Amino acid sequence: MEARQDAWRIYRESLPILVVSLAGGIFAGSVLGSEGMTEGFERFPGLLLLLPAFLATRGNVYGAMGARISSGLHQGMIDPEFSWDRRLVNAVAASFINGIGISVVIAVLSWGILHLLGRESARLVELVGIMLVSGVLTSVTLIFGLLGLVFASYKYGLDPDNLIGPIVTTLGDIFGVVFLFVAITVVGGIF
Repeated sequence: MEARQDAWRIYRESLPILVVSLAGGIFAGSVLGSEGMTEGFERFPGLLLLLPAFLATRGNVYGAMGARISSGLHQGMIDPEFSWDRRLVNAVAASFINGIGISVVIAVLSWGILHLLGRESARLVELVGIMLVSGVLTSVTLIFGLLGLVFASYKYGLDPDNLIGPIVTTLGDIFGVVFLFVAITVVGGIF
């Protein structure tokens, strides 16, 4: 009977965030399909190629960070608060560096693949600029958003492990697409 109660508890904790995740995905899709984004894809060929990788790596990098934070909370190694804790700072710094670094790598790989295939591409500096701006903005937002939600869920007796996946993917998709739009606007204004 205990296994059934555990399964029900996990379901109760996960269902509301899954519903929010669904709504967030629909919002991200509506931003992605907006006229401004379509114009950005036309102006900077290659963005559509790098978009899936960019969104996927938001989940990968910050999902790992969330798992480290959750494990630290469960083991009593991290307190559920924003403080200058060495483990917390190291996890945040590693995730920030990974998030920014992989954003630049995605831009360079996309540009290279398009050139190898003989397809039209935006200039490398444009793709790197767009990925750098959107990578920094999503990294900062995901770090603080994820930490706030993980700490709050833990303080209210919820298991962060049940929430990290949907939280990270939802925040990554929403803010990834929104900040990609912001980056297209910023880089479009510069170049």
